[in-house]
Amino acid sequence: MMEQRATATSHKVLFLNTLAFTVCFAAWMFNGVLVTFLADNQVFDWGPIEIGWLMGIPVLTGSLFRLPAGMLTDKFGGKPVYATLLFICAIPMYLLSYADSFMTFALCSFGFGLAGVSFSIGIAFSSVWYPRERQGTALGIFGAGNAGAALTTLFAPTLLNRLTDNGANLEGWRQLPVYYAIMLAIMGVIFFIFAENKKPASSDKSFTQMLTPLKNVRVWRFGLYYFLVFGCFVAFSQWLVPYFVNVYYLPLVTAGIFASMFSLPSGIIRALGGWLSDKFGGRSIMYWVLGASVIISFLVIIPKMDVYSPGRGVMAKRSGVVTAVSADSIRIGDNTYALKLKPDPEENYDEQMLILPTKQAWQEPVVAVGQRVKKKELLAKGVTRIFFQANVWIFAILIILLGSVWGIGKAAVYKLIPDYFPDEVGVVGGMVGVLGGLGGFVCPIIFGYLLEWTGLWTSCWIFMCGLSLVCLLWLHLTAQKMMREKHPEDMQKIEQDKRTFIADALKE
Repeated sequence: MMEQRATATSHKVLFLNTLAFTVCFAAWMFNGVLVTFLADNQVFDWGPIEIGWLMGIPVLTGSLFRLPAGMLTDKFGGKPVYATLLFICAIPMYLLSYADSFMTFALCSFGFGLAGVSFSIGIAFSSVWYPRERQGTALGIFGAGNAGAALTTLFAPTLLNRLTDNGANLEGWRQLPVYYAIMLAIMGVIFFIFAENKKPASSDKSFTQMLTPLKNVRVWRFGLYYFLVFGCFVAFSQWLVPYFVNVYYLPLVTAGIFASMFSLPSGIIRALGGWLSDKFGGRSIMYWVLGASVIISFLVIIPKMDVYSPGRGVMAKRSGVVTAVSADSIRIGDNTYALKLKPDPEENYDEQMLILPTKQAWQEPVVAVGQRVKKKELLAKGVTRIFFQANVWIFAILIILLGSVWGIGKAAVYKLIPDYFPDEVGVVGGMVGVLGGLGGFVCPIIFGYLLEWTGLWTSCWIFMCGLSLVCLLWLHLTAQKMMREKHPEDMQKIEQDKRTFIADALKE
């Protein structure tokens, strides 16, 4: 049963839940760094599609089992379920140190990917310790455990360099899964000793009765929002490492730091998102989140590029014989045609801080001395070089903003769940978590195929922009429908004002 007020025990359990979730999330995102390291150092011969699958498999496991984990938490309480999970995940994580092929790596990844179900356990277990008016803040604080992804992307590359002697002993990577397994097991012991158990009021329901709320379309709408703000966050927490390596040619450690700059603020700001959702309402916050997601995703769609295109050439004003040709002019009889010189050497834009696309234009002769030309015949072709730097610092700022926006959105979605389903947080939160987690599994695979088909790393942002727009439209249409049902007179007046405004504008 939900607490009427927060107590010292509530805060202690929330702290343990958040700490355990941080550890689990760090383990869940483990493949993002390790797989990139192994592929870049050719320890295994994996292409973009294999890398996408290995990044996605742990996320798949952690997604598929979130619903049963949430149901078990509602049924038996969070303490036994959470502690057992931590011990179970430590086993395949340890066995990963012996993996020697794609298949064994995938099987171990499937096993330790169960760490992802810690979210639905922690959400259900945290919610029963706090009153409704503090649910958003409490669950937002718990969700800050997302920062575990940043801890992995920040520290794991450095550990890998040390364990492998900076690549001299590549087999040293096998020690890293052992360290993570020990960390999971220790957290399991701490949770088992210090946590206190508590069950919700719905714990006496059968498993069939627990599934009843899933008939409500609202659950699936929340799931789509979470697919974006959580699933895509998980996907990019891993995908940004190879993104920075391949697009900006950064070392793995530096790429890990940039990726952590995306994931760390998103985890921390989730607590703020919970507080904002308590204050202004989850739906209002989601409007801002989805709108910002559309805009930022659109801004990073344009790829880094260096394009050469035909430009404005020079044509003969009258017929004649070419008497002189040089880099800066062409002479025909008494007429001299000036040419734009090609920059020599061409300016190195990569070393500059460029925000907007930059161009260079020049003209190159296409005629020779003694050649007879006709009026309007081409004497020199134009060449235009368009360069867009997609500056790494500007890109980093935009993705940090996007990660922070999604962090607020994650809290807003889970503020809505106890508002509409106060006694089924475990089940509904589990199902929403399944759909969100599936985003983390599906998206890296989609990104891999999009990259394979288009050859553009920014194809992933096109997908993000479209998905954000779909979510925003569904939210808006649903809000309008609810307003019509609850306040039909007000909505009729608003729609009449719109029609009047459009009619007046057309008259003008």
